[in-house]
Amino acid sequence: MPLLDTRVPAVILRVDHNPFHHGTLGAVRSLGRAGVEVHVVADESRSPVRSSRYVRRLHPPPLPGASSDDVLAVLRRVADRIARPAVLVPMDDASAIAAGRLRNALAPSYLLPEMPGTLPERVADKAELAAVCASADLPHPTTLIPDSPQRAADDATRLGLPVVAKWSRSWLLPAGSGLRSTLLVRSAQQARELYLRTGEAGSPLLLQAYLPPGPNRDWFFHGYADRSGAVRAGGPGVKRLAWPRGAGLTAVGSWAPNPHLRALAERLTGELGYRGVFDLDFRRCGTTGRYHLLDFNPRPGAQFRLFEDRAGLDVVRALHLDLTGRPLPDGDPVIGRAFVVENYAPLAVLRAAPGGRELAWYAPDDRGPGRAMWSLWARHVSGRLRERLGSGAAAPEQTPAPAPALPEVPRAASPSLTDNEKASS
Repeated sequence: MPLLDTRVPAVILRVDHNPFHHGTLGAVRSLGRAGVEVHVVADESRSPVRSSRYVRRLHPPPLPGASSDDVLAVLRRVADRIARPAVLVPMDDASAIAAGRLRNALAPSYLLPEMPGTLPERVADKAELAAVCASADLPHPTTLIPDSPQRAADDATRLGLPVVAKWSRSWLLPAGSGLRSTLLVRSAQQARELYLRTGEAGSPLLLQAYLPPGPNRDWFFHGYADRSGAVRAGGPGVKRLAWPRGAGLTAVGSWAPNPHLRALAERLTGELGYRGVFDLDFRRCGTTGRYHLLDFNPRPGAQFRLFEDRAGLDVVRALHLDLTGRPLPDGDPVIGRAFVVENYAPLAVLRAAPGGRELAWYAPDDRGPGRAMWSLWARHVSGRLRERLGSGAAAPEQTPAPAPALPEVPRAASPSLTDNEKASS
C-alpha cells in the first residue's frame, strides 16, 4: 500500500507572485513523488515550477490584493474541476490566512486542519505575535509600536540603534512599493521616514531590539501539529547561510539536534491549540543564550524539504496523511542533512554533506525546473546589474511581472514513486 492515499488529490495555493518560491516546487515534488495528483493555484506562468513533471494542472490564481471572497471563488472553480475532495496546502501567509477564514465555506471540497479560523492570522501578525510570546512566556525581542513619526524616532533611539523595523501584516504590502517586510534601521530619521509610509504599507510599523547575527545563532523549527496536537515530522535546523547575508531566507540550512527548540515549539503550539503545518524562526541571543522567536509562519517554510526523515515523512506529507485519516509513520531524523538553494549559494553544492543534501531546484527525477530556474535567474541578475550600472538599456527585470491569467494547463498523470524520489546529490 502506498504511504499516502493517492485517491485524494492536493491543491497547492499561493497568492504571492514570486517566481523563485522554491517551497512551492518542494510541495509539488513531495506529494507528486508519492503518487498524489497535484494541482497548483498560483502565478506560475513564468516560474520554473510549471516545468515540473509532478504538476497535474495549473489553475489561474486570485489577482493581487484579492479578498477572501475572491480566493473562495477561485478555489470553488478548482474544486468543481477536480470533482472530489482535496487536501489544501497554503504556501504563503496570505493563502494560509484566507484558508483559515474560509475553512467552513471550503468544506467539504477541501480538507483542512481543525483550529480556530483566526489563529493563522493571529500568529502571522507580528504585532500579535509579540503578545502571544508574552502570554506564553517565550523569549521575543523587545517590540514597540509607535503611533507617530516622532514616536518612531524616539522609540528607535530608546531601543538602541540599529533596530529592526517590521510591518505588522507583511502580506498586505503592495507590489512595486519598494517596501520590505523587514528592514534594519540605523537612524532615528530613517525610522521617522519609514513610519510616514504606514498608510501605504497597510498595517502598523513595529520596531524591535536588534539581536546581532553570528555563527549558529539563526535557527528554525518546522513541524506538523496533528489532530491530537502532537508535533510530528519536521525538526530543528540551523541556518548556515542567509540571502541576503545576516538576514533573509535560508540559502543553506542543515538538520541539527536541539531538544530545547523542540520543547519551545511543542509548548507554544500546544498552548495555542494550533493544528497543521508551521515554521518558526528563532535567533539565539549571544549574551544570554536564549532563543527568541522572531516569526511564526502558519504554513510550510520554503526549506521544509530539509526535514525528510528516514521513513520518507516531511511536514507536507504529514498534512496529507493526517487529513486523509492515515497513520503517520515514525521515522528517525537525518542529522546533518543539508538543504541548498543553488541560485543563492551555488558553491555550497560542492561542500560535503554527511547526512545527504537536497537542492531547491535541481532533481535527477525532475530536471525541468532546474533548467528553467537558471535561465530565469540569468535574466533576473542581468536586469539588476543594468539597473545598478544605470546603463540606460532596456528596463531591468527585477522580479518578472505577472502575466495575464492563463488557461488551465493539463499535465500527464503523476508517476509512481521511484527509487530516485529524493532530490539529493
